[in-house]
Amino acid sequence: MDINVGKLKKNAFRYSKVRGETASRIRIPGGVIDAKAMQRIVEIAEKYGNGVIDITNRQGIEIPGIALEDMEKVNAEVQAVIDSVGTNQAKRDAGYPSSGTRNVVACPGERLCPFGCYDTTELARKMEAQIFPNDRHVKIDFTGCSNDCAKVRMSDVGVIGMTEPQYDPDRCVACGQCVNFCRRRSVGALSLVNGKVVRDTKKCIGCGVCVVYCPTRAWTRSKEHYFRIVLLGRTGKKNPRMAEDFIKWADEDTVLKIGKNVYAYIEEYIDPNAVEHKEHIGYIVDRTGFDEFKKWILKDVELGPKAEVTERLYWGGKHYDEK
Repeated sequence: MDINVGKLKKNAFRYSKVRGETASRIRIPGGVIDAKAMQRIVEIAEKYGNGVIDITNRQGIEIPGIALEDMEKVNAEVQAVIDSVGTNQAKRDAGYPSSGTRNVVACPGERLCPFGCYDTTELARKMEAQIFPNDRHVKIDFTGCSNDCAKVRMSDVGVIGMTEPQYDPDRCVACGQCVNFCRRRSVGALSLVNGKVVRDTKKCIGCGVCVVYCPTRAWTRSKEHYFRIVLLGRTGKKNPRMAEDFIKWADEDTVLKIGKNVYAYIEEYIDPNAVEHKEHIGYIVDRTGFDEFKKWILKDVELGPKAEVTERLYWGGKHYDEK
């Protein structure tokens, strides 16, 4: 069967090593899917695939063993799943129009985790609406707190939840529980002075450990949600590196606008000769310089009064000279 491999991959089907077969890729932004939609995936896997479902590293789903001639039928049946998970999808009965941008990953966040500072799934789905459909190779991840269970520092754009802990001295009994756990499980930003707790605002990372372990609720989370944005982490074959802090105490609007602006920057500067137009954004930044990248991603961004922005970013890791 004569197949246009580029079109196949663009429509979110994986090129398979098994002749005549492919795998359907299903986006699950935020990593949450209801049982009814999951049952439909099971039915598709049994009807068109080989009865196996792969859970990807990025919380997506792949259905392997699909015959190439059944792709359109699978697209039609996958549409109900697309509608259920809330993927930004304009076409109907056609599967996904794009597969280049990676699934938006999120840890469980405040829905399940006592340390989660915000609803990670909700914000991941909002970001999905900003960036998809798109064919560019970008990874955007969300984690609820600085424990970073989602490993966002390995992604192009990582979003770490923060809270500005609120202290009520009238509820404090000077038990020292928050001071002890901040020292043991965080950065030691709290101290006990004259029977009251003092927070070092420059040292505090907004993790919320004090809130979780305070037995009298003298510490509570701020009503406002804040975020730490880290940029340009990557794995891969050449010079893997960790993402570096870009903004602390950013608001939600800033997070969403920066995510969208990243794609505008790529469209402007990506190498037109790059294989499948998937040049990694980190190498584009290396070529244009960080100042140009910063200008693009902060376009039309109105930073909140608490936001702290890094002037320049520097990444560690090995660098290899081409011979």
